[in-house]
Amino acid sequence: SSSSLKREMRNLSEECNLEPVTVSMAYVYFEKLVLQGKLNKQNRKLCAGACVLLAAKISSDLRKHEVKHLIDKLEERFRFNRRDLIGFEFTVLVALEL
Repeated sequence: SSSSLKREMRNLSEECNLEPVTVSMAYVYFEKLVLQGKLNKQNRKLCAGACVLLAAKISSDLRKHEVKHLIDKLEERFRFNRRDLIGFEFTVLVALEL
């Protein structure tokens, strides 16, 4: 469900020492994608991961090596491939018109 996904997003963000405001941004992105009907069973974890990654980058919460660590964590937690994540990040950017 989307609430359990959001809990995962928050837990992972805390483990990676992201600021609460970054987590809030990730939620906002995620909700926008939900409203646009962009989520399905196949991509929802990728969606969640891409939202966290984008929020972290946009709020410049992380240094370069920390971004890599975040991607490792996302890959491990949500069980997707980082190549798919990077590809999906662009999809999210376009959907959110960032």
